[in-house]
Amino acid sequence: MQRYEYNVVPAPRKGKKARGIKGAEARFAHALAECMNEMAADGWEYLRTDTLPSEERAGITGRATVFQNMLVFRRAVSAEAAGIGRRLDEMSGDAIPRLPSATEANTVAEAAEGAALIDKIEDSSETSEDKKDATPPITAA
Repeated sequence: MQRYEYNVVPAPRKGKKARGIKGAEARFAHALAECMNEMAADGWEYLRTDTLPSEERAGITGRATVFQNMLVFRRAVSAEAAGIGRRLDEMSGDAIPRLPSATEANTVAEAAEGAALIDKIEDSSETSEDKKDATPPITAA
């Protein structure tokens, strides 16, 4: 199955002047042909022209719907670039990361809780040893 990528560019709004081209229609056709030839040089194939609505601001609070003419181009994507025929683990850059199972997650959580408990016990034993080492001063009676 052939896959494509698409590129959409705005159609020219007015013609381009060129030597030997006279009239508004001829200038517009020249501008359109120049745009299409530029895209074709990059490997894009002309597909169609669409007129699409676009909501734009009109004044401070108003909105107006304006119709935009868009040129649609496409080009074939190679099977390697599209990821066709590759296994998921072969796609290193765009592979989905493996999530741990519930058992693995619980084991890690229990280990973290155990380490925190050991730290807490060690902290409390250090403070009790400090209390034992600190002997009160002897006072003569």
